[in-house]
Amino acid sequence: MNDIELVISERDADIGNFRVGRLLPFRMKRTVGPFVFIDHMGPAELGSAQNLDVLPHPHIGLSTLTYLLEGAIMHRDSIGSEVEIRPGAVNWMTAGKGVVHSERTPEYLRKTPKTLHGLQIWVALPLDLEESEPTFTHVEEREIPSWEQQGVHFKLIAGEIRGKKSPVPVHSKLYFLEIKSPSPHSLRFDHDVYGEWGIYILEGTITLGGVQYGPRQFLVAQPGTYWELGMAAHTTLYLFGGEPFPEKRLIDWNFVSSRRERLQQAREEWIAQRFPAIQGETAFVPYPGNR
Repeated sequence: MNDIELVISERDADIGNFRVGRLLPFRMKRTVGPFVFIDHMGPAELGSAQNLDVLPHPHIGLSTLTYLLEGAIMHRDSIGSEVEIRPGAVNWMTAGKGVVHSERTPEYLRKTPKTLHGLQIWVALPLDLEESEPTFTHVEEREIPSWEQQGVHFKLIAGEIRGKKSPVPVHSKLYFLEIKSPSPHSLRFDHDVYGEWGIYILEGTITLGGVQYGPRQFLVAQPGTYWELGMAAHTTLYLFGGEPFPEKRLIDWNFVSSRRERLQQAREEWIAQRFPAIQGETAFVPYPGNR
């Protein structure tokens, strides 16, 4: 199908004591629009002695977006935020010049069986905001625009598309849209999509150009193309897209920047523990190679 630039299947990755399926970055496609990193977490069944504990770690030059489908995560950061993330809500943290955060199973769930399932995403910042002050926003599920059209359910998690706008305070032109179809439907992606874009199939199947695609595949569109696809019953898709930046973005571990020397500076500062600390947290994730 020549309207598809690339089909990316999830690749197993380790984020400490938890396995994820990685979509971006990919060796043949580092970014899609401003999206530089997409992980699919779970679904994972954790026993009463198993918990998510991502220790304090740093970021620069990006915004993180956490969107849960099941379970709960306690977010803490170095600017004083302490918020439990629940399914359907959006955690949006802009690192700017530097922030540290941790992600853990909430205390009340730590001794009980639990499920964890969701998406973790990094969005690169425009050049003039790469060194901005860090900020944090939590948007509840009830605030996220959702609507139904011809039996298909839409939820605009972030950005702008189809005349809707999410309250998540993004910093560039982008869209992150959830699409659910309980029954078979045809869906057209036309001139409302802009920039670079792609579709991630969480569950179910789609048919595009006579070819069927299934769960945990990320289909990246050729620039300037539009799709009409068939959704099977009980299919859930996520549409990611937006305007790419004119400057290339570089990634080193948890750091994103348009400048290689800035990545080196951030690396040296984390190794020397000169980033701001999270109140009440003493452990941290060492820089790879300095463990």
